[in-house]
Amino acid sequence: MWHPKLCFYQRLSVSLVAGFFLVIALLTTASTYLQTSIKHEGEQRLHLKLAEHLASDNPLLKTGVYDYEALKNLFHTLMLLGPNFEFYFADASGKLLTYSAKPGEIVRENISLEPINQMLSGEAVFPLYGDDPKSASRQKIFSAAPVYNGDELQGYLYVIIGGSQYDSIKDGLQKSKGVQQFALVVAAGLLFLLFALLLLFRFFTAPLKRLSDDMDRFRNNGFDLTGSGIKLLPWRNESRNEIQRLGFAFNEMLKHIDKQWQQIKTNDNQRRALLADLSHDLRTPLANLQGYVETLSLKDKQLDEKDRAHFIQICMKNLRNLKRLIDQIFELAYLESGHIKMKLEVFQLAELLHDIAAKFKMKAEAKNIELSVSLQQAGGFVKADIEKVERVLSNLIENAIRHTPENGKITLEVTGKADRLVVSVADTGVGISSEEIGKIFDARYQASNTERDATTHVGLGLAISQKLIALFDSKLEVSSELGCGTKFSFCLQTVEPR
Repeated sequence: MWHPKLCFYQRLSVSLVAGFFLVIALLTTASTYLQTSIKHEGEQRLHLKLAEHLASDNPLLKTGVYDYEALKNLFHTLMLLGPNFEFYFADASGKLLTYSAKPGEIVRENISLEPINQMLSGEAVFPLYGDDPKSASRQKIFSAAPVYNGDELQGYLYVIIGGSQYDSIKDGLQKSKGVQQFALVVAAGLLFLLFALLLLFRFFTAPLKRLSDDMDRFRNNGFDLTGSGIKLLPWRNESRNEIQRLGFAFNEMLKHIDKQWQQIKTNDNQRRALLADLSHDLRTPLANLQGYVETLSLKDKQLDEKDRAHFIQICMKNLRNLKRLIDQIFELAYLESGHIKMKLEVFQLAELLHDIAAKFKMKAEAKNIELSVSLQQAGGFVKADIEKVERVLSNLIENAIRHTPENGKITLEVTGKADRLVVSVADTGVGISSEEIGKIFDARYQASNTERDATTHVGLGLAISQKLIALFDSKLEVSSELGCGTKFSFCLQTVEPR
C-alpha cells in the first residue's frame, strides 16, 4: 500500500526502480542459467563417449578390474593430462572403489546409478547431471561406461566433466580485475539507463503535476478562479497528448465554473436587493391598509358615510396594489423555477392583436393616445401559448400607455421575417436612455424617466415578459431614443393553418 504523501512521480519512480531491478535480476538469472545449461550440454555431448573409449582401450578396464591401486594411478595420470576431468570407479551398486581424488576430498562413498542408467539407455535429455562425490549435494555433468568381467557387470567408469580444479580456475577468472571492470561498466550502464528513465518519467509527469497543483489551488480557493493564483497554461485540445487534452478540458471547466460562480454571486446579490425592494413595496400598501382599517375600526361611529366610503375606497386600492405585486412575484418565481407548462395551439396573430387593442382602447383614449394595429402579414398563423403571448403584449401596451404623453401614438405591428412573424409594440413616448436600456429587463429596475401614475408598479413586468418570450425560443428586443419613443419586438414561429 502506497504512503499517502507520495506523489504520482515518486510512486512511479519507486515502481520503476523496483521493476527495473526485478527485471535485471530475472534476466541475469535466466541468462546465467541458459548460458550454463548450453555450455554443460555442449561439453557433455562432446565428451559423451569419453568413459566408453577409456573402458574399451585401457587393459585394466577392458578385461575387468583386479588391481585397484594400479587403476588409481591410471586415473591420476589421466587427470594430469586432462585436469578438467575427475575419474571414479564404482561397483554395480554405486559404491566408489577407487578414484583420482586425493584422500579426504571425497564426501560421499556412493553415487546414484539412476542418471548413469538413463545415459546408457540412450534416452537421456542433456544436460544430464550426476552426483559429485566431492560434495554432499552438488551435481555435475558426467560421462559413464559399464565395465564387464566377461559377461558379468563389474562396475562403472564414472568421469566428472569440469572437476574441482576447473571450478577453482573459473572462480579465479570471475574474480579477476578484467571481469570486475567489465561488470562495473555493465552496472554503470544500467544505472545510467535507470537515471535516464527517471528523468524521462519526470519530463512526462511534470505537466500532470502542474495540472494537479492547479486543481488543488482551485479547490483550496473555494472553487473561485479569482485570486487563486492559477495560471491557465496553453493546453491544446487538438494534441494527441492525453495530458494536453486533459489540461485543455480543465481550463475550459475552470472558465465555465468561474462564469457560473460569478453568475450565482450576481444572482444572489440581485435576489437580496429584490427581496429588500419587494419587502419595502409590500410594507407600503400593508401599512396604508392597516392604518385605514384601524381608523375604520376605532372611529366607525364617528365617521359619516362619505368619509367611511372614502376610507374603504383607499383600502380597496391598497388591496389591489398588494394583490398585483404578489401576483407578479409569484409569476416571476414560477417562471424562474423552470416548471412551466406550455399549452401550444395554432391561432391567427392578427385576430389576437385586434382583441388586445380593443381591450386597451378606453385606457388609451383616456390619455388621448391613438392605439392602432398595422398588419403587413395579415393572414399569418403562429403556434404558441396564446395566454402567454397575450400576457406579454398586455405588459408592453400598459408600459407604452404609461410612458406616452397625451396626443401620442402606440402601434401594434406585424411583419414577416423568414419563417417567423415579428410582433412589435412601438410608442412615441419619453424613450429610454442608452445607459439604461441594457438594464430594463432586470427585476425591480425602473428607469429614471419612469412615469408615475396612481397604480403602484414594482418593475417586474419586463422581466416577466422576457422570460415568457424565451419559452418560444425568441428574445424580447428593444430600441429606443430618449424623447422620441420606444419599440419592443419579438418573433413567433409561423405554421400552416389547419
